[in-house]
Amino acid sequence: MSPKIFLAHGASGSAASMQPHVAGLKRRGLTAAAVQLPVGLAERAVDRYRAQVPDLSGAIIGGQSYGGRVASLLASQEAPRGLVLLCFPLHRPGQPDGTTRVAHFRNIDCPVLLLSGESDPFARIDLLRAAVKSLPNATLITYPSLGHSLRPVLDDALDRVAEFCRTLS
Repeated sequence: MSPKIFLAHGASGSAASMQPHVAGLKRRGLTAAAVQLPVGLAERAVDRYRAQVPDLSGAIIGGQSYGGRVASLLASQEAPRGLVLLCFPLHRPGQPDGTTRVAHFRNIDCPVLLLSGESDPFARIDLLRAAVKSLPNATLITYPSLGHSLRPVLDDALDRVAEFCRTLS
């Protein structure tokens, strides 16, 4: 049996906005749940994420944008079974030369799956590819011409997430 996967929403969403992802993963035979996070600094939401995952070491965690950032910060503190980052917000839109949000990547030891649009204003693709190299066990899947949403390719993205989860069984 595959581990349970927990997915958190982006900064402008809620647990309800992750229901298409959760329902799609359930249709693929996985046990999945949405995580509700407070809006604000990702670092301040880590404890709230952690409180919603009863068996972190046996779970796969992740999320869309802000939710993925919070999950990655949690994974850098306490290792889950795996980490799924959907449209990871590497930098602020239009500010790719600013501080990237990956200093904690070096502390993540679990397998990581990242899915991103190649035209995401929050993650210039060359910078994202470079950042992924700091993760010891990561796979990056990109979608040409997509921005900061995987909705147009959600079925393919969920197939890939389901496959990743099954490899961690």
